[in-house]
Amino acid sequence: MSASAPPDRTDDDAPVVVVTGASAGIGAATARRLAADGARVVLAARRAERLEAVADDCRSAGVETAVVPTDVTDRAAVEALFTAVDERFGRLDGVVVNAGIGEEHTDAVDALPVEQFEAVTETNVHGAFYTTRAALPALREHGGTVVFVGSYKGIYPSTSSPVYAASKWWLRGFAKSVAGQVGPDGVGVTMVNPTGVRTEFGSEFRDRPNAEALDPATTVGVDDVADAIAFALAQDSPTAVAELNLFRRNIHERF
Repeated sequence: MSASAPPDRTDDDAPVVVVTGASAGIGAATARRLAADGARVVLAARRAERLEAVADDCRSAGVETAVVPTDVTDRAAVEALFTAVDERFGRLDGVVVNAGIGEEHTDAVDALPVEQFEAVTETNVHGAFYTTRAALPALREHGGTVVFVGSYKGIYPSTSSPVYAASKWWLRGFAKSVAGQVGPDGVGVTMVNPTGVRTEFGSEFRDRPNAEALDPATTVGVDDVADAIAFALAQDSPTAVAELNLFRRNIHERF
């Protein structure tokens, strides 16, 4: 799917991309980037007011933008999201599976509240499965692409956030396995794995979100991740980017 719209492309020809977790951070930056490239975007997240603010930015780029408040942990809500996309646009060219949360940093798994394990797993694992499952029929029809937003911690262990890390290891395995299923149908599957990004991530359970905890001088930016996602979505069949690792340059110093 090429996200860039040539000057003579009509609105009806412009690709349609769903972005989950679109109310802030990587999701919001990705929606703005795709809109700037000429794609019609569908914004999904729980916070309707925040979604509308991002939608205003996307519409200012001159593209049709839809807001569908969605809790990705609710299977029926996710299915309703893609029904709404089909009814409004009649096509789907890309999905960015981005919604995710992390538990508080801990030195002991046995001290972590079970409620945090459940919340992270329901969002990062169940939510990704529900989203992918609901999106695939339309993606098959239009030869679209699904981009999963993973993490450095989905490749390397994390002693401070083992539940989050495990959810991203699961996501990576799921993405590669799904790619094997749907590649013959013309659907592209990409993993984008950034190191920590300065966003609101962590605000659910941690003392400080990434926006406060990470050094801006050495941290990957949301626009960097959005650029990587846009690059993956821009690949036309039969080409697909299997995986993009977007690491800050000093990340391996920890080893």
